[in-house]
Amino acid sequence: MNERIAFVCSCEDSMPLDGKALGSGCAARGTELRTAEQLCRSQLDRFLAALETGRPITVACTQEAPLFAQEAEAAGATTPLAFVNVREHAGWSAEAAAAGPKMAALLAAAAVPLPQIPLVSLKSEGITLVLGRDAVAIAAAERLSDRLDLTVLLTGAEPVTPPRSAEFPILRGRARTATGWLGSFEVVVDGYAAPSPSSRAAFVWGAAKDAARSRCDIILDLTGGAPLFPAGALRQGYLRADPGDAAAVERLIGEAGGLVGEFDKPRFVQFDAGLCAHSRNRRTGCTRCLDLCPTGAITPGKDSVQISAEICAGCGACAAVCPTGAATYALPPPTTTLARLRALLLGFAEAGGHDPVLLLHDAAHGEPLLDALARHGEGLPARVLPLRLNKVSQLDLAILAAAFAWGAAAVRVLLPAKRGHGVEGLFRNLDYAGVALDGLGLATALPRAAAIETDDPFTLAEALAPAMPLRAPRPAAQFLALGSLREILRQSLGALHGAAGPELVPMPEKAPFGLARVAEGCTLCLACTMVCPTGALGANPETPQLRFLEDACVQCGLCATTCPEQVITLEPRLNFAATAAQPQVVKEEAPAHCTRCAKPFGTRSSIARVKTKLTASGHWMFAEPARLAVLEMCEDCRAVAATEGGVDPYAGPARPATRTSEDWLRERGEEA
Repeated sequence: MNERIAFVCSCEDSMPLDGKALGSGCAARGTELRTAEQLCRSQLDRFLAALETGRPITVACTQEAPLFAQEAEAAGATTPLAFVNVREHAGWSAEAAAAGPKMAALLAAAAVPLPQIPLVSLKSEGITLVLGRDAVAIAAAERLSDRLDLTVLLTGAEPVTPPRSAEFPILRGRARTATGWLGSFEVVVDGYAAPSPSSRAAFVWGAAKDAARSRCDIILDLTGGAPLFPAGALRQGYLRADPGDAAAVERLIGEAGGLVGEFDKPRFVQFDAGLCAHSRNRRTGCTRCLDLCPTGAITPGKDSVQISAEICAGCGACAAVCPTGAATYALPPPTTTLARLRALLLGFAEAGGHDPVLLLHDAAHGEPLLDALARHGEGLPARVLPLRLNKVSQLDLAILAAAFAWGAAAVRVLLPAKRGHGVEGLFRNLDYAGVALDGLGLATALPRAAAIETDDPFTLAEALAPAMPLRAPRPAAQFLALGSLREILRQSLGALHGAAGPELVPMPEKAPFGLARVAEGCTLCLACTMVCPTGALGANPETPQLRFLEDACVQCGLCATTCPEQVITLEPRLNFAATAAQPQVVKEEAPAHCTRCAKPFGTRSSIARVKTKLTASGHWMFAEPARLAVLEMCEDCRAVAATEGGVDPYAGPARPATRTSEDWLRERGEEA
């Protein structure tokens, strides 16, 4: 018996259903297909009957999803329900007659379950700091005084008439810096001063002091100046409006009144500090996430960066560029996104489709455009497969590469006309994907991976049209989305490489794979092996040897910044040779053997170099040959030689005789 039931409704025959394509696509996925014409009304009994089977159900309708969920709850059903929009995304289209494989693909992707969302709790007691320059701030505070615990801080740049009654403190000061989030803000104030109680026509301020601190749950910024936070609109609990814009001030008042209580926000990013390649031993390597985070949620730490889940706004820029997988997006996790992507593309092929164009979009911007295009235009072409993400800016290079490996002819990412925060990493990955495909000989006149930046549905349709003639670069691979993102990236690139592709493909700067080239001058100190976060550089415990595994190198740069001889340089590239997956010896020397017990230790060159430097320095401790010979022994034999040979490692040159006042006076011919 098929495990899942899929209902596809023609929505009162407003869209054609290709039963053959839908049937073959569902059968390939172990799903029983059931069709209807008015499932949400006259044929609702079919849905209720399916609930009694206890099998998972996918309903190809999102408009009536609340109704179906309500009916399932009323029936006491606990069966998993999934909903997918095939009407606006496929059926309401000028190419609806050919959209059967696309509908089957959408059903296949929707059947992949979404995991539970991890949450972060925030608590606000309503303690609010209102920053203002004039009477607008006081008027806003008066409107909120019955809901919030308020303090108003005026800049003092403009004269302000005191209110008739002091319902809340009104002070003067300028916010120098601010840190924190909803429920936990701290503001440093300069020029802090209290008003004179006898202030008449305007506030008269007392003595001022700097570096005063204010702790609050909410900040209302009505100063009209620069925001206190980077990407201030994304900082929860920090509300800012132009005091000259009455509508904006009104919206601020309405929003501020609801910021009291306990709130849950998604934990957008999962972070594994052990994989982070930011720094080791006070040496800085990778700063990709620090460079791109728009909200300041990421800060440097001792050995890794630190990500504040309370500040993070969920753009996913850090996850998009993290080369080691230390930061991964969690809404949903990449394993779920990849599983949905694979089901979408392979489900399309199983139902008879070919050369799909993948359209990645979000809910806030993408869904309204697709809906408008279906209702007022010709809809999406039958070969364009939409896949919704929480944020398209979180797209990792592995996801883009996997899309092409699983048969996509092109990938288009839908963005607003005005670029939002955190999309720099996405464009970097689109560039990497394009360079890799071009280097593999899969270049086309149009870019295979690109963004569409528009707020107009008809412009979206025009931008998709040029990609339609493109064909898939390779036959669709079948590998599963298992392992780390880097492993999936390697599998995808290997599938795109084929049997006759070039071994080496040069890549742009900061690409997350390449060579760490070790030049002449390496002393085998092995400092690089101790800081490499992925084990790309390693030592041989049996002999003085430095090894390099190119497949593991993420080009973080820690080895180059740590190397005391500065002989390591990075070379971003893709290497498809078999040697890239095997450790290669990049430097080795003959070991030095202890002159006493023949135990190997160190290298001959390093010992000779140390002896030369010590001899040239004229240091007293190694002035005698017997002392210098100790350096050619292992650590155990040195102690034995020092004991048996009477070599005192703590002995020094003869100390000068102690002289007293009597000695000085005697030499001067004086009596004490």
